[in-house]
Amino acid sequence: MRSYTLLLFLVLFTTIVFAQNPNYKMGERALINGDFKSAVSSLEKALAADSNDVNTLYMLGYSYYHAGNYNKAVTTFNRVVSLKPGENSAYYYRGKARNNLANDTKGISNPDRERLLLLSIKDFSKAIELSSEDVKLYQNRAVAYRDYGVLKGQKIPNFHDKNKAVNAFKSCISDFEKVLSLTPGRKDITTQLADAKSYMQNLN
Repeated sequence: MRSYTLLLFLVLFTTIVFAQNPNYKMGERALINGDFKSAVSSLEKALAADSNDVNTLYMLGYSYYHAGNYNKAVTTFNRVVSLKPGENSAYYYRGKARNNLANDTKGISNPDRERLLLLSIKDFSKAIELSSEDVKLYQNRAVAYRDYGVLKGQKIPNFHDKNKAVNAFKSCISDFEKVLSLTPGRKDITTQLADAKSYMQNLN
């Protein structure tokens, strides 16, 4: 009886795994080929079989991001970090998705933009905490700080805040300087750093 029960379990387990694998494999292949819409379709089906599979969730979030569906990318990476809090690249892509949403100004209020930018900065900061020598994290956080500084520097009644704008640009400058210390001689960063300093000096 015991052997029969074990055999039945193995048959059921094998059936489930093989039923799940084709969608996972198709999604993985589509992702590698850069066909993110197809990857999303397959990975959503794969996730239906195991909603807590971190690998599937990560690939799905990554595919949503590259397919331009930033809201779903954020939602999916929320689940990734809840299951695997040490996954620094999940914070990175969630931060980028939030920054992209904040910069899509159609139909979004300035308070919502502010909230998204602050969450984006928080995501990059967490990723830096987990991987402190990853240059792209500082570069992306610098951009998010810059965007926040620009937003708070606008002369919008009951929203403009020069102090917050100045502090954001100071943090932006610090992060760009960190990027240059890790990757010296980058003209793109030198230009962005000079622009940030100029913008901060002209705040009023």
